[in-house]
Amino acid sequence: MTLVLDAGGVSGLVGERALLAAMRDRGHWPPDVPAVVLTEALTGDHRRDFHANHLLRACRIRDVDELTAREGARLRTATGRAGTISATDAVVAAYASTVHDPVVLTSDPSDLKALTARTLRPVVVLAT
Repeated sequence: MTLVLDAGGVSGLVGERALLAAMRDRGHWPPDVPAVVLTEALTGDHRRDFHANHLLRACRIRDVDELTAREGARLRTATGRAGTISATDAVVAAYASTVHDPVVLTSDPSDLKALTARTLRPVVVLAT
């Protein structure tokens, strides 16, 4: 399983020591975080971002290439809700569809499920 976090997944895990320990014990750590998620998960103020940055240091931050970005655009448009679904979530769904046995952890499962319903490979979506 490859755990993938969106911005809600990052914020949902901040401070959850017991859950993080359980994830590590089960071999579900570290998760992948597409780099674009940082734009949504952080403020740019190191004081306000301290806890999120602490969590992110234990994650694998993944670059997003042009093909993944284009696939995110296709998924977003295919939902018929391109104006209300975030581009970041679309890229997360597109990225997740490229990894082995993907599970996306999010605070917005409805949008991610709408996106992953249109991926070429199955992606599991779990709420934080």
